[in-house]
Formats: sequence, C-alpha cells, structure tokens
Amino acid sequence: SAQIRGRSRHSLIRAAASSTGPSSERKEEVFFDGGPHYGDLVANLVFGFTLFWLPLTVAAVFRALFLRYRFTNYRVTILSGLTGGDRKDFKYDAIKDVKYVPRFIGEWGDVVITLKDDTKVELKSLPRFREIAKFCLDKSGVSG
Repeated sequence: SAQIRGRSRHSLIRAAASSTGPSSERKEEVFFDGGPHYGDLVANLVFGFTLFWLPLTVAAVFRALFLRYRFTNYRVTILSGLTGGDRKDFKYDAIKDVKYVPRFIGEWGDVVITLKDDTKVELKSLPRFREIAKFCLDKSGVSG
C-alpha cells in the first residue's frame, strides 16, 4: 500500500508540496533551517550551576531540543513542542517591521518580527540573526 503506481507515497507528497507554491515553476528555497545557536545552550549550562540562573538554563535546554526555525523564499516557519507539532507559518507580505537584539557579544541574537495585525513574533537565540533580519526585511519590502 506504500506504493502507488510505482511511486512511493512519500515522493507523491513531496511532488504535491512542491507544486502547491505560489508558482509551480518556482521552487521553495530554504535560506535558513535550524535551531537556536549552540552557544546559547553552552553559556546557559555554564551559568546553570548557580541556583539563580537555573530557570534560564532549563529554558535554553528546551529551546535547543524542541525549537526549529525555517526561512524560505516564501515564508517563515517556527516548529516547536515536544513532537514538533506546534507550527506557526506566515508569509513575508504579513510583516510590518523587523528588529533584532545582539546577545553574547553579537554571536547570536533575538529577532522580533511585527506582523501587520500588530502580533509580535519573537525568535530567540538565532545564529546569523543580522542576515536573517535583513532577509526578512528584503522579502517583505519593508524599509529597515
């Protein structure tokens, strides 16, 4: 049952997904696909030996294990949760503003994307955060 006329079900789903984009001719290309910067986890683990820093360490561990960001030429996707089942997508034309804040001497940073309905989406501990913020601004057509 996994084979349908010589093609696997997985390849059919992949083919259908690639043809359902804004234009069948243009393929969705990934600019960045990954989790938070590993340095965020390491720094928080080092400071986690103090009782004061422990809640921040737990948050960094959960971010490292259960959070993924994907920026493509069509949309931003945030996958979170224990099984990755919590998914948030939005297209670049929904973006009103993009701001970023460097962390740990600029090795990683937090990016805050404001949507046109004034929803703020906070992306924590992103590597290449300056490039990602610029990419989002360029794709949205908003002047930074």
